[in-house]
Amino acid sequence: MRIVKNGDVHVSAPIGMSKREVEAFISQHQDWIVEARKKTAERQKQRTGFFDRLPLTTRAQKIEAKERMMALVEPMIERHAKEMGVRPTSVSYKPMISRWGVCRVKERSICYSTYLLLLPDWCVEHVVVHELCHLLEPSHNARFHALMDKYYPRWREARKETRRLQARQ
Repeated sequence: MRIVKNGDVHVSAPIGMSKREVEAFISQHQDWIVEARKKTAERQKQRTGFFDRLPLTTRAQKIEAKERMMALVEPMIERHAKEMGVRPTSVSYKPMISRWGVCRVKERSICYSTYLLLLPDWCVEHVVVHELCHLLEPSHNARFHALMDKYYPRWREARKETRRLQARQ
C-alpha cells in the first residue's frame, strides 16, 4: 500500500485475493493512511515551496533562465566532456521538477532542468557530470558509480546537499 502525490491510496494485492480481504487490509491500516497522507502533503508543500523560488511562468522568465543555464552549464559540459572523451549531440533546458537531468543515450542528447539554477554551482556540476557519465554507462551500476568517483569525486556530497536544500523549503 502506498500514497501517491495527490493523496490517493494505491494497493497492490496478490492475484486471487478477494476484494473483501483487500478492503479489510485497508480498513485495518486507516491510521497509517492518515499519517502517510499528511507526510505526502507536507513533502508536496516543501517541493512546491522550493521550485516556486524560481518563477518560470512568463516567456521572458523562461528565456532568462535558459540564458543563465547556458552560461552556467555550457562551460561545465565543455570541460568535463573533453576530459571524459564524450560529446552529447544536443543539450537542452526545460523546467522539469521530477528530475534534474535526462540523458537519452540512443540519441546522445541531454536535457537539464532549468531549476538547477536554485542550486549551488558545485551541485549543478554534479548533475552535469552525472548526465555525461550516462553517455559512457547508461545504467546506475557499479561502473557508473566508478565513473562518477573518477570524474566528480564530490558527487555523493553534492547529491546529499541537493536533497537537503530541496527538503529545507
